[in-house]
Amino acid sequence: MTLRRTAWHRATVVSVAAETATARRIELEVPTWPGNDAGSHVDIRLTAPDGYQATRSYSVASSGPGTRLVLAVDEVADGEVSPFLVRVLAVGDPVEVHGPLGRFFVWTPSADPDPAPVQLVAGGSGVVPLYAMAAAHERSDDGSEFRLLYSVRTPDDVFFRRELAALRRTRVDLVHTRSAPEGDRRPPRRLVREELDRLTLGPALAPRIFVCGSTPFVETVSRWLLEAGHAPAAVRTERFGGSA
Repeated sequence: MTLRRTAWHRATVVSVAAETATARRIELEVPTWPGNDAGSHVDIRLTAPDGYQATRSYSVASSGPGTRLVLAVDEVADGEVSPFLVRVLAVGDPVEVHGPLGRFFVWTPSADPDPAPVQLVAGGSGVVPLYAMAAAHERSDDGSEFRLLYSVRTPDDVFFRRELAALRRTRVDLVHTRSAPEGDRRPPRRLVREELDRLTLGPALAPRIFVCGSTPFVETVSRWLLEAGHAPAAVRTERFGGSA
């Protein structure tokens, strides 16, 4: 992990695109950005004409050196910031960005010739920082085994669908909770303990584990992992609440 100075930066929106029906992918150009590790997050600050400010944290879907940041923001209906980012923000708009933030919930390539395997567990939009980790692993010389278990409502709610399908060094397992794609042998339902045990690396392999999603999802998955015998220090979590 590279230690980078955290600061406020002035960014400009260079592209926006629909990610899902309720989410948007936003690319920012940040001339003073120092780069960031996979899994980092930033604070986005919006200032209204009357001077009122609102700040929210969002995971970064990109990593490494360079001055471009990619965010994928899911709209929270009663939120202050996410509806503006998803519905109103346009190419050319200025944005204030604070970061890079987060030193605990990040993945960086290992120089170890036999690195520990990595298990990623995502719920909904919690896949954003975990996708950044899988993409960084794809570009690296790190030889660790990578797996991603992604729980999502429907096929249309999958973030980074094409990018996840293109990963060659990460096994991706999708479980759908509300509707499943045609031909899927698993009926749509919430992730259960037995599936978590079957689809994730076991404690005997001593994997590093990153879990991200809503607070109830993260708390449930973390409890199951500890009950399965994973070391508490090996399980790193990041969660989001209901306002954004």
